[in-house]
Amino acid sequence: MSELSNKISSYFCLLNKEKRCVGYIGIWKIVNEAHITNLSIHPDYQNKKLAHKLLLKMLDECYKSKIKFITLEVRASNKKAIHLYEKFGFKSLGLRRKYYQDNNEDALIMWSENIFDKKYKDLYSGFKKELEN
Repeated sequence: MSELSNKISSYFCLLNKEKRCVGYIGIWKIVNEAHITNLSIHPDYQNKKLAHKLLLKMLDECYKSKIKFITLEVRASNKKAIHLYEKFGFKSLGLRRKYYQDNNEDALIMWSENIFDKKYKDLYSGFKKELEN
């Protein structure tokens, strides 16, 4: 609940037909950077490109807020998430050792390029068109 009232955070939720949340993304907006704090899709709704939709919604918010760069941490073992973020132009630029308290797993630190650069805007536009079809 504290995150929802945090002045620098924005959260977006995907609802199913019954109006239940099946996925969400959270970001912190700090000056011209955003930090993805959470991205989660309910297991029954995975592999339906819903994470793509949430990432696009987050990018829309970043464009509106004039945010240029986006960062996140992801479990080093979460190959599906790493692949998704790489698909969205994120690159691993560091490691946080024993970052996750539940099992002391390392986290990759990933960053986007400047999302206002033409190359990134083209990537973004491609995903928008793909999801509209």
